[in-house]
Amino acid sequence: MSTHLKDKVEKIEQIILRLVEESAKGKPIIVEGRKDAETLTDLGVTGTVLTLKTGGKSFLQATTEIEDLGVGEVILLLDFDRRGKEGTKRLHGDLDRTKIKVNDRFWKEMYALVGHEVQSIESLTNYLNALHEKGNCRDSEMHNWMKRTTT
Repeated sequence: MSTHLKDKVEKIEQIILRLVEESAKGKPIIVEGRKDAETLTDLGVTGTVLTLKTGGKSFLQATTEIEDLGVGEVILLLDFDRRGKEGTKRLHGDLDRTKIKVNDRFWKEMYALVGHEVQSIESLTNYLNALHEKGNCRDSEMHNWMKRTTT
């Protein structure tokens, strides 16, 4: 595996591990749909994951649902496509008005690494597996863990 590719994989995996840790501390993660939520579960997230676009929810309904959680901070992790960017911006503004702190750091870091190659959160597992296959690298602790959880 090239050094550049190995560094990229390590950075992505570190972001995911930090996301898992923050979720375990009780910070809810907001994603677009059910498959995005399932992907985060496959990646080890055990905390609350709310979906923005299930059941025809409006942004107002989603904001109310987040407020009802009674948390001071949420993690926004919408998709990396145009709609995801627009949704992130809108939800960020809506939540700011409710005084809920919005953590979009994970989204920004992940987008900087994969945003031009991956359009959705649900594609992360396959993308990481493809990078490992491309680099013929099977020694990553996270990759081995992901293989166990997705088979």
